[in-house]
Amino acid sequence: MKNMLKDAAILLLITLVAGLALGFVYQITKGPIALAEEKAAKEAYAEVFPAASDFEEDGLDMPKEAAWQEAWNENGFTGVDIENTLKAVGAEGEVLGYVLTVTSHEGYGGDITFTMGITMDGTLNGVSILSISETAGLGMKAESVLKPQFANKKVPSFTYTKQGAASDSQIDAISGATITTSAFTNAVNGGLYYFQTQLGGGSYEAE
Repeated sequence: MKNMLKDAAILLLITLVAGLALGFVYQITKGPIALAEEKAAKEAYAEVFPAASDFEEDGLDMPKEAAWQEAWNENGFTGVDIENTLKAVGAEGEVLGYVLTVTSHEGYGGDITFTMGITMDGTLNGVSILSISETAGLGMKAESVLKPQFANKKVPSFTYTKQGAASDSQIDAISGATITTSAFTNAVNGGLYYFQTQLGGGSYEAE
């Protein structure tokens, strides 16, 4: 019995020391990690909206109204979240457009989060991937294969194809990674839909 109590006390002491050590390390590293994440986000904002002088929080969240949520889901965006929206502001304080942070929960390897910059006339400047954990050599090609295809396109939505893009609204799929292509394209479409319905931007009739 004494040996059991001794062993239990030792284990408890080890657990306490390990817990304190982890807490100490967390307190030391959380600041630099937060700064690194903030720096990466700012770089992503600038990448998708290089004409902006500054980015301002607009305070908008995804609408909670049942009708809008129903329309969002009916349009196929159940697995898409708009995490954040920023106004892209010019040198004179004018609103040039918006930067959206979007997450798809439909990736093959997990969530895919990226920023997208959209001018007020509905032109998609481009996208910048913040986090992705798809299959190496397949879905991870989203950075090199999918990302460039969304740059400087003015269309209300995109579709993907395996036969080669024939218009601005078509995206060439990653070979062997249809799920990643579908998730990424659908999330971009979700961002465009949010921009069109909630931020008052985009006019595509003449396109």
